[in-house]
Amino acid sequence: MVIRGLSDADHPLLVHMIPTRRCNLACTYCNEYDDHSSPTPIDALKKRVDHLAKLGSAIITQSGGEPLLHPDLDELIAHVRSHGIIAGTITNGFLLNADRIKRLNRAGLDHLQISIDNVQPDDVSKKSLETLDKRLELLAEHAEFHVNINSVLGSGVDFPEDALEITRRAQELGFGGTVGVIHDGDGQLRPLEPLQQQIFEEVGDMAKSSFGRINKYNPFQKNLVEGKPNNWWRCRAGGRYLYVCEDGLVHYCSQQRGYPGTPLEEYTVEDIRREYNTEKSCAPYCTVGCVHQVSVLDRWRDPQTRKVSPGARDLVQLEA
Repeated sequence: MVIRGLSDADHPLLVHMIPTRRCNLACTYCNEYDDHSSPTPIDALKKRVDHLAKLGSAIITQSGGEPLLHPDLDELIAHVRSHGIIAGTITNGFLLNADRIKRLNRAGLDHLQISIDNVQPDDVSKKSLETLDKRLELLAEHAEFHVNINSVLGSGVDFPEDALEITRRAQELGFGGTVGVIHDGDGQLRPLEPLQQQIFEEVGDMAKSSFGRINKYNPFQKNLVEGKPNNWWRCRAGGRYLYVCEDGLVHYCSQQRGYPGTPLEEYTVEDIRREYNTEKSCAPYCTVGCVHQVSVLDRWRDPQTRKVSPGARDLVQLEA
């Protein structure tokens, strides 16, 4: 992915697809789900994958909502792999069992991530180590794909020390472990307290996965935990990173749905180039780690010559 990413910038490196908006949980900090939406028909999802393949996408990850609620997820993952594209899934893990894990193996899944928010469930999140540990053991026993456990720090997290215990448990089971800074229910950043900042550093020192190392040595997250803006990076959302919602529209990310809001079937290399070269006003305080990780590959090249403020559709040229 890195070699291909450095060779040219006219294709997406990472795409998040939403096969269903519905989720079986209701974490209070999350604004990316509902409890009623129907799954997107598999034929429509396959056509989206076909178009993403034509655009040269390197990785397609199914997210949500809760993607395991989609009845045809295995078929969708297999279709991604049929194009030679890396297939990932982000799940809350509650629907995993031995049979479900083996089905994901057969589908060809490459990477699965579970975010665990605490050791004991609370009113903010039920995604706890206590409730998921047996499922993690099943993953360790049966999964043929890479597993990453992401712990969190930030708004609504009452016991930041939990991140250390979660990361240690992930490593005991042979999984990758990362930590992310979460936003509140409005998608806004809240700077971390000193203890949270200390734990963020400790978890970073434990990182073994590639993404964990990127986070450790990347000033994005460090600035965020200290409440400082990241003014030195160039957000490539809409170009190198695409967020394709359940309705098939391309958005910058989960927190900026509506922009550009273009149907995927109409999305072209020209759109990729335009958004690649577009400065986003929300970038300095962005908490979307996957956009950080993808965009860092292009930090060194191509200054952005256009800018947009999500909420105002008109693009304007930057002053020389």
